[in-house]
Amino acid sequence: MAKNTICLWFETDAEAAARFYVETFPDSKLHAVHRAPGDYPGGKQDNVITVDFTVAGLPCIGLNGGPAFRHSEAFSFQIKTEDQLETDRYWNAIVGNGGMESQCGWCKDKWGISWQITPRALLEAMAAGGDEARRAFAAMMSMKKIDVAAIEAARRG
Repeated sequence: MAKNTICLWFETDAEAAARFYVETFPDSKLHAVHRAPGDYPGGKQDNVITVDFTVAGLPCIGLNGGPAFRHSEAFSFQIKTEDQLETDRYWNAIVGNGGMESQCGWCKDKWGISWQITPRALLEAMAAGGDEARRAFAAMMSMKKIDVAAIEAARRG
């Protein structure tokens, strides 16, 4: 059992979200679905209350807590990718499953969770510093999904 677990609040779709994440990202697993042992305010016996899962190696619990709270970009998962093919696969899975594109490699899934799909080429460009980082950063600012070839070209000047 992990000492530290990320808890994600969902209105009612914690199980569906967890199953999507497990199907989409490697090193992910659905561990348990916990159901209400009896009726409760706003719910019935056997409704899914929590879901224990791992997404990309991070232990998580999905909580079906109702409509009281919404997700924001203040929390996001950053998924580091090796190349354009992997970047496209994750981006397309999230956006193509009812999600939304944002800027600079960020997108939101249909449950409102934010994801940063971040290619290694971008991270390396930023770590290089100086003019290389400035050019790569300027290129990134005009993108939604990160274009690895464009980042690499910007690095070279």
